[in-house]
Amino acid sequence: MNKGVTWLLINPDIVPIQGWQLINEERADGHSFLIEYYKKCRSGKIIIGNELKTQIEMLVQDILYNSETYRFTLTAAHKRIDFIEHEIKHFESPFAGKPFLLELNQKAIAETVFGFEIYDEELLGDGRWVRRFKELLLLIARKNGKTPFAAALVLAEWFCGECGQKVMCASNDYEQAGLIFDCINNFREESRAMCKVTRKNIKGIFFGNPKQHKKTGKFSAQNKGSIKKMSAKSGAKEGRNLKIVIVDEVHEMKDRSTIMPLRSSLTTQDEPLYLEITTEGIVRDGYLDERLNEARKVLRGEIDRPRWLVWLYTQDSEAEVWNDESSWVKSNPMLHVVKKISDLRDLVEEARINGAQRAFTLAKEFNLKQLSPKAWLRESDIEGCNGTFALADFANTWCIVGVDLAESNDLCSVTFLFMRQNDETKYMYTMYFVTETKANDPTATDSPTNAEKRDYRQWERAGLCRVVKGNVIDDDVVAKYIREIYDEYNIRPYRVGYDEWHAKEFAKLTVKNFGDVLTKIKMSYESLNTPTRTVEQDLRARHINYNCNEICAWCFRNTAVKHDNKGFVMPEKIAGYIGNKIDGTMSKIIAYAVLRECKSAFLTKIGG
Repeated sequence: MNKGVTWLLINPDIVPIQGWQLINEERADGHSFLIEYYKKCRSGKIIIGNELKTQIEMLVQDILYNSETYRFTLTAAHKRIDFIEHEIKHFESPFAGKPFLLELNQKAIAETVFGFEIYDEELLGDGRWVRRFKELLLLIARKNGKTPFAAALVLAEWFCGECGQKVMCASNDYEQAGLIFDCINNFREESRAMCKVTRKNIKGIFFGNPKQHKKTGKFSAQNKGSIKKMSAKSGAKEGRNLKIVIVDEVHEMKDRSTIMPLRSSLTTQDEPLYLEITTEGIVRDGYLDERLNEARKVLRGEIDRPRWLVWLYTQDSEAEVWNDESSWVKSNPMLHVVKKISDLRDLVEEARINGAQRAFTLAKEFNLKQLSPKAWLRESDIEGCNGTFALADFANTWCIVGVDLAESNDLCSVTFLFMRQNDETKYMYTMYFVTETKANDPTATDSPTNAEKRDYRQWERAGLCRVVKGNVIDDDVVAKYIREIYDEYNIRPYRVGYDEWHAKEFAKLTVKNFGDVLTKIKMSYESLNTPTRTVEQDLRARHINYNCNEICAWCFRNTAVKHDNKGFVMPEKIAGYIGNKIDGTMSKIIAYAVLRECKSAFLTKIGG
């Protein structure tokens, strides 16, 4: 930990522990790996990010000050840790055949999961102490051994816990679910002792072995516990009575459709365990985004989830990735152990000059959210919207207008571009138009009418879009809106850029209202290359003020670029996104294309 960096930066409302060094091992009936990990993190021997600092501080404070609510005992936790280190062996190179010796950070997680208890008054009439944490969210960069570690935890609990535990390994697809399942089975096969009392078939892993003489007891077929696998695409998700669910790579999931039936299947258990292990992803507005948003609210104290353990290995900023190699362990706790820093260093150097590689590296190697490997903009480019303004601020002046009409008649956009003398900023006011059919379609449905699942009625109330009756947006609607702005604010279009495809009525009415102001912009690499690159440069230089329009930011995030064989670029939708509208981006690029053709004359006009 660097000098000057203090703890509790994420949640300043938590009272810092004074004299934390007085925590001794006797407070937890023996040597505590969690407390040892905490001490080394506080002293700077181990470097972790602010989000993990906050979680560990909360745990240690619960040990010190909340003993009436939570109990911290190590017997069960250390039983499982000992099982892993004595009974489980690695099966892959370069550690094949060697004992699975847990690192301190892994022991701290295991100890937290199995060591904390909470008193549950609903159980057995008068209540009893049960395992506190029902859920664990483990966010960790790739190649840090998350799958083997999670598999070892599950296998240890299956053997050390009560009889009849049913375990489900799940993921977005069957192959990914098979990774965690196969890892568990390979650990089992590496152990002669475990093989003697278990069996595997196409349905799963079970207790009991045909060669086994003993027919009763925990390690015989009398124990009906099982370990199985499933994917988001498989059916029959309801009706299970599970004890443990482990979901791998949740960043690939678009929604909760796989998760919720599995979580519901745990509700009959006294001590269920739901594990989510993942790296950061590039699916925007997916399940992981929603989950991490809730998790960070827990860390900030905004919502209370005392039975959810949030363990996030994250960087504190993107800048430290590029400038401070020693910070890489924040998201890569197994660096120098199972992950080579030389390989990570090579990836970072490649990412400095390769945009597609850059997004993937930051997301997967450092848990920094990225838009897409093909994304046009960085999140920091989009976040710098430069404040807000009102159309009245530009009353009685001229503007450039960029129009993206709706090919599918469900959404279109018009952008008014304003400039001032001696000011490099382009002020861009954008209005969106959406059909009544789309706006009225609930976001909870899977209807193709509102496939992006956006609440257009809420955006309408915020003044960001207008809802057009029916299921078609006639192109004269936009022309009438431009005239409306002129009538109300005396804002006159100097030039109006548009794609002439299906725009006859728009062109006819615009010429009638304002004369010869139209500029046709071809949707080609040659026409859009320069304005696309210029918009990107101006966003990064903070020379665009898009009025902090939420729909504009959404469109920016949905935009990728494609290249031709000459190296020219033009915008396209990011494939595979839940929301993939880019109309707002296109209207701005069209406005820039027009401005490029008449900038000198336009600046002269607004100066006069």
